[in-house]
Amino acid sequence: MNLTPISSSFPHFGRVSVATKDTQPGAEKAGQDASSEAEQHNAQAAKAKNGKTLTEDELKQLQQLQDRDREVRAHEAAHTAAAGGLATGGASFSYQKGPDGGNYAVGGEVNIDTSTVANDPEATLRKAETIRRAALAPADPSSQDRRVAAAATQMQAQALSDLNEQRRKQQTQAAQAYLANFSDSKGEEPGYRVQLTA
Repeated sequence: MNLTPISSSFPHFGRVSVATKDTQPGAEKAGQDASSEAEQHNAQAAKAKNGKTLTEDELKQLQQLQDRDREVRAHEAAHTAAAGGLATGGASFSYQKGPDGGNYAVGGEVNIDTSTVANDPEATLRKAETIRRAALAPADPSSQDRRVAAAATQMQAQALSDLNEQRRKQQTQAAQAYLANFSDSKGEEPGYRVQLTA
C-alpha cells in the first residue's frame, strides 16, 4: 500500500490518497488505519517551538502565514531583480509571529533610487523605464507599486521633453554655426551667391 499526500505543503496535514495494488477484503480498513497513522504523524509534526501541539485553527493560520511569506518574498524578489543596480539594498520585511513561534514575512519593500540623472535626459529616460519595469515586475503589483510606476512614467515624460528641448537647442546652434560660415566679411546677410556666366 502506498500513501501519497495530495498536498505537499507544510505542515503535512490534510487528506491522504490511499492507493492499493489489489483490492482485498479489509483493504478499506487498512486504508483507514493508514489515514489514522498519517493524521497522528501530522499532529506530531505540527508542534510549536515550545512543543505544544497546534490546534486545527492554528494549523490553518500557520498555513496562511506560510503562503503569505512565500508570496511576499517572491514579490520583493521580482522588484529586486528588475531594479538591478537601482536597488539601494536588499529587500526588507515586516514579520508576524506564527502560532508555531516562527516569524513569517507579511509585508516588504525594496528601496530604489528614483532620482533623475543631472544634465542627462537620455540617461534619465532609461532610468525611468527601469524604475517603471521594477515597480510593475511582480505578478500582482500593489497600489504603492502602481504609484511608483506612475511617477516613473511622469519622470519619463519630463525626460523626453528635456531631451527634445536639448536636441532643439543643439540643432539651432548647429544651424547658426552653419549659416555663420556663409556670411561675408562686410556683414551682409548670409545666403548663397550664384554667378552665371555664358
